[in-house]
Amino acid sequence: MEEKISNYKQEEPGEEQKKIFWGNGKKVLLVVAAVAIAFVVGRYTAGFGGSDDSIITKAVMQKAEAIQQVIEKLYLEEENVQDVQEGIYKGMVNALGDPYSVYYTKEEYEAFQESYIGEYCGIGASLLQNADTGLITIVKTFKGSPAQEAGLKTDDILYKVEGEEVTGEDLSEVVAKVKGKEGTTVNITIMRGSEEIDLELVRKTISVPTVEYEMLDNNMGYIIISEFDEITTSQWTEAYEALKQQGMTSLIVDLRNNPGGGLNVVAEILDSILPEGTIVYHEDKNGQREEYKSDEEHKIEVPLAVLVNDNSASASEIFAGAVKDYGIGTLVGTTTFGKGIVQQMVSLGDGSAMKVTISKYYTPSGVCIHGTGIEPDIQVEFDAEAYEKDESDNQLQKAIEVLSQE
Repeated sequence: MEEKISNYKQEEPGEEQKKIFWGNGKKVLLVVAAVAIAFVVGRYTAGFGGSDDSIITKAVMQKAEAIQQVIEKLYLEEENVQDVQEGIYKGMVNALGDPYSVYYTKEEYEAFQESYIGEYCGIGASLLQNADTGLITIVKTFKGSPAQEAGLKTDDILYKVEGEEVTGEDLSEVVAKVKGKEGTTVNITIMRGSEEIDLELVRKTISVPTVEYEMLDNNMGYIIISEFDEITTSQWTEAYEALKQQGMTSLIVDLRNNPGGGLNVVAEILDSILPEGTIVYHEDKNGQREEYKSDEEHKIEVPLAVLVNDNSASASEIFAGAVKDYGIGTLVGTTTFGKGIVQQMVSLGDGSAMKVTISKYYTPSGVCIHGTGIEPDIQVEFDAEAYEKDESDNQLQKAIEVLSQE
C-alpha cells in the first residue's frame, strides 16, 4: 500500500458505491455492527443470538458479555467504549488472516477517499507493505513534497511513526497516522540498511501527479504512471495524445514502483491501446465471473515497451499482463509483485467501511498471477549504484535499446 492507498466501495448496486480495487493493503465479515456494539456496552439480549453455524452465536455473545463484566469490575483504567467497539470490528476482519481485507474507521475511510481522488495532506510518499513480513517501504516520493525534501529514498523502511513501531500494522492505519492537517508536524523513523534515521516532517497539501511524460530522442514517447487513481485516466489521455501530436513513433510506459489502484481506471487506459477483446476478468468463490473488455475503436499503432519491477503490483500487473498476452509490447525489468486478487470496498452505513477480498483475477489468457507475478520478456536487474552515481537508468536504457531495434 502507500500513503495513497489502493482499494474501494460497494453497498448495493449504485455505480458510485461499487468500485473495485487492485492495490496493496491488510485483513472481514460484515453484519456485525449492531451486535458488536451490544457486546461492548453490555447489552446482550437473548434475541441477538445467532444459529449454531453463525459466527455470532449465543455462546459468543455470552462470552463477550463476560469479558465486558470483567473489564467493568477489574480493569484499572477507564475504558474507552468507542475504541473497544472499533477493536471488535477490526478483530473480526484481522482474524480472517487475509492481509488485503481491512476495516476502516470513519476517519480512516475519509482519509482513503481523499487520497484516491488525488489530493491529500501528508508527506508525499507512496508506501507499499510486504504481506509476509509486514514491513512498510517507501516506493516513491513526489516532487517538491516534504518526503522528497527530507531525502527519503526508494526502499527506505518506515519503522516508526511518533515513536511507535508500525511494522505489521494495517497500512491504512499507518497512512492515517502520517497524514494530518497542513502545517502540522509528524515524527517518523526510517531504517536505511542498518541505519536508523529520525525525521520531523511538516505536512503539506499534496496534489498527486500520477502521470508524467516527455519525448525522448528519436521521437520515443515516455510515460510514467505512479498509481491508478481517479485522476489518472484524464492524465494518461493528456500525455498519450500530446505525445502522438508531437510525432511519437514508439512508446515506453514505466510502471516500476506502481502499487496499483482502481480496476476501472486501468481498464479504461488499456482500452485506449489494446485491440478488441478481454482486458481482464475476475471470479468469486461461487464461480461468478465479471469481465472487462476493450473495443475496436482504439489500439496502439507504435512499438511499445513496458518497464516493471517487484514493486509493480495489482493494477500494474493487469496492465503488464494484458500487454504481454496480446503481444503488443515488450516487458522489461524484473518479475512483478504477484497480487492477483480483488478487493471491494463496502460502506457500513455509519461512515466506516470495510475492504474485503472478493475474487481472483485472470489475465486475458486465463492466468492468475497471485503469488508468482509476471515475468518480463527481458530480465534486467536495476543498477542502483549507477543510478546513485549519475542517475543513469539501465532498465530504461534497455527499453530504449529494444525499441530502437524495432
